Amino acid sequence: MNYIGSKLSLLEFLEESINKVVDKNCDTFCDLFAGTGIVGSYFKRKGYKIIANDIQYYSYVLNRHYIGNHKELNFAKLLKEIPDLKNIEVKNRKNFVCSYLSNLKGIKGFIYKNYCLSGTKDKEESRQYFSDENGMRCDAIRQKIEGWKEQNLITDDGYYFLVTSLVESIDKYANTASVYGAFLKKLKKTAQNNLILKPAELIINEQDHEVFNGDINEVAGKIKGDILYLDPPYNQRQYATNYHMLETIAKYDNPKIHGKTGLREYQNQKSLYCSRTQVKKAFKDLILKAKVKYIFLSYNNEGLMTLDDIKEIMSLRGKYGNFTKEYNRFKADKSENRNFTANKTVEYLHYVVCN
Repeated sequence: MNYIGSKLSLLEFLEESINKVVDKNCDTFCDLFAGTGIVGSYFKRKGYKIIANDIQYYSYVLNRHYIGNHKELNFAKLLKEIPDLKNIEVKNRKNFVCSYLSNLKGIKGFIYKNYCLSGTKDKEESRQYFSDENGMRCDAIRQKIEGWKEQNLITDDGYYFLVTSLVESIDKYANTASVYGAFLKKLKKTAQNNLILKPAELIINEQDHEVFNGDINEVAGKIKGDILYLDPPYNQRQYATNYHMLETIAKYDNPKIHGKTGLREYQNQKSLYCSRTQVKKAFKDLILKAKVKYIFLSYNNEGLMTLDDIKEIMSLRGKYGNFTKEYNRFKADKSENRNFTANKTVEYLHYVVCN
């Protein structure tokens, strides 16, 4: 998924830097601004127990699967609805179920009626986040998954795997430049292709992991671990508005929406880390209450907090240091619409060895 602030290209830098600081007795890695779960998944593969959190529900869904699921999914109860599953090896059943869902007939549900051109043509605001066909396919798949859950035909593990697969798959067919702050007037080529439900990867290991969907400052006070990795928003762009479409598909709660983009209410998901006036106070509270040996913070040179702010606050817990790496910036829209001109930015990995 094309995600603001994704650390996909920085994973090796993070691992190499972290390994230079931590001792060999660390086994719990806390990723509390988890986003799509890229960092947590990487360290899960390295054998760590992961504690993940994010305030966005779609992010919780992704992490509940990528981090929380660590054993094969057998979909045993679905044999009632899909008898052919009995002939499929357990490890291949995920793919078979996704193929079954991909072939459902479309339904004119909430996504079609509110985010597709034909579904909104008679409304005050017409929208085209997805093609009509893909909106109906999304509704059919999402309703079927919810129905299976209500009928107890799938476990929680299976449910979060399937919703994750849908959220990630539909994103590839979205009629947007990148994020969901706006849609394109004409369907782009990828948005014209029919939605196919691609099964999300399953990372199998022997650890039991924990996944939360809460305010980070509250979660940080409840958990204990060895390594705390923080990747907060760097600027005033709220994730709730940029990914509202994925939130609605993940929750499928028929929310009240408004405006040209069909935005859902998000006041309770606003991040203090996107507020110039509140970020330092929130960050200090977080650093002081974290029950860990090491704290690492990813932050770039254009963030709301200055380097001095970060050093001052993190030094309250112990010995401070940092690593740096230059990388290409994320562009969600045309650069002339933004107040920066540089194509590259400097990523800082700040750390403190806690007293």
